[in-house]
Amino acid sequence: MNEKQAIGHLAKSILGETLPLQVCRSANGHYLGTLDEEMGCPNTRESNEYFASYEEAAEALATGEWSQRLNA
Repeated sequence: MNEKQAIGHLAKSILGETLPLQVCRSANGHYLGTLDEEMGCPNTRESNEYFASYEEAAEALATGEWSQRLNA
């Protein structure tokens, strides 16, 4: 995993929180983002891409083969 991509950079810049990247899901598909653990809801979508499956998103996270969104 790329060190640059280990945390949610939008979460850090917008929320001021250092949160780990996780595979998240929405109606559009799976994506890489951060979650609010207390509320159980998404904080940020960090990846530009949506992935067809959890496995594809997890592989992208593990290999660094994804692109970081620059804006919320």
